[in-house]
Amino acid sequence: MRAEDWDERYVGDRQWSAEPNRLIAALLADLPPGDAVDLAAGEGRHALWLAGLGWRVTAVDFSGAGLARGQEQPGADAVEWVRADVLGWAALPASLDLVLVAYLHVPQEDTRELLRRAVGWLRPGGRLLVLGHDVENVQSGVGGPQDPAILHSVERLAPVAALLDVDRLAQVPRETPAGTALDTLLWGRRPASGVGPRR
Repeated sequence: MRAEDWDERYVGDRQWSAEPNRLIAALLADLPPGDAVDLAAGEGRHALWLAGLGWRVTAVDFSGAGLARGQEQPGADAVEWVRADVLGWAALPASLDLVLVAYLHVPQEDTRELLRRAVGWLRPGGRLLVLGHDVENVQSGVGGPQDPAILHSVERLAPVAALLDVDRLAQVPRETPAGTALDTLLWGRRPASGVGPRR
């Protein structure tokens, strides 16, 4: 979708809950705060939540309307808001403790390239958390994009996982009012020795 399409969506009602995704909150709540980026942050619900925990957060999205809605929320001054296409945006190498990519859906090759670059932005031991709709959700779940070409799977994220010390790479169910949705989770750390898994 284009930035203009998302701007139109954000002009209406809030697109998501103001609360963080439950799985994201469970994984991140006990981490010591550091430097983080929330890619495709939208209205900034995760960026605002992280900032409330003491993280120094940059929220990046190409929708000015989405970012504007986030900037209206309590605590917004603690977040750096950046309007940019995440496929072209970059952080300094080894400058972040967390890269969060929640429900960003673009063509597979663009996803892999972005996530490979994101691993390079992490300090040794820094965390990458990717969560999004699983390709099987189209047939077996509810909601979400219906184009399989832009959805995640364990197999599709495996090349990125190979660069990390992986804590979890799995299809995960998510309960919604409409039924069970299927997501893909990648949760791992940049190895202490740099990019590439420890042997």
